[in-house]
Amino acid sequence: MRRVPSPEASAAQGPSGPLSGKQGPSGPLSGKPSAVGASQWRMAGSRVAADGFVGLGADLAPETLVDAYLSGIFPWPHEDDPLPWFSPDPRALIDGESIRVSRSLRRQMRTCSWFTTVDRAFGEVIRYCASRPDGGATWITEAMIEAYGTLHRMGWAHSLEVWDGEALVGGIYGVRVGGCLTAESMFHRRTGASKVALVDLVTRWVEAGGAFVDVQLPTAHLESMGAIAIARRDFIRRLKTERNRVVSMALEPRSVSALSHRNWSPDAFQSDRNYAGQSGVEEA
Repeated sequence: MRRVPSPEASAAQGPSGPLSGKQGPSGPLSGKPSAVGASQWRMAGSRVAADGFVGLGADLAPETLVDAYLSGIFPWPHEDDPLPWFSPDPRALIDGESIRVSRSLRRQMRTCSWFTTVDRAFGEVIRYCASRPDGGATWITEAMIEAYGTLHRMGWAHSLEVWDGEALVGGIYGVRVGGCLTAESMFHRRTGASKVALVDLVTRWVEAGGAFVDVQLPTAHLESMGAIAIARRDFIRRLKTERNRVVSMALEPRSVSALSHRNWSPDAFQSDRNYAGQSGVEEA
């Protein structure tokens, strides 16, 4: 990762404006993210290896992270290594046309009393994502938690929470770049809660005018929920088209049972299958 000699020469990135307060037909919307300064590191134009590896080093400053996401790159810390950055090929996306809901998940959603919120418990969500039931190592380090917490306060990172009464039972968090929202990690404390989080995130994002949710790596689990693998060059092309837009997502609580009655396309309802292994959007 190369340092840019004169970062002052570059304009600040991202639209400026308040983080909240905008009202939609059904309640408050997420506002514009705060502008960040110019990154000291050159992300755009970096050479990408066949496995998606971009480079080592740089930092987790807001301007570095925003510049990376604007370029389709994200950090993926590995134990005992300097900070590595990746841009996978192929890349996995989910949009309003591709989202799939299994029959068993639809039944669970219809009969449960859960509800969802946006940005109500970002810190809790990212820490749940960082925790491992087996006590194993996690790539969501304290430095990552602090960095993404800063992005959240600036309006770039968002969380979606799934609640069973007062209990947080599932969630997902990610970073928005215009009409693209890159989902980073999700967790569940009740069976199906992370799937509900992903379905509602895609639903809210598309309703708000977002183009797609980037789930990073194509896996059997994500493909079962509608992820489509596209070539990295096509992803970057779509990202460049979308990255300067402002998408304001609805923040109001929503009933999961009501979500189950949405009119998804006929192809959205799939028979149940078991998928093993980690998802591109890593799950705790």
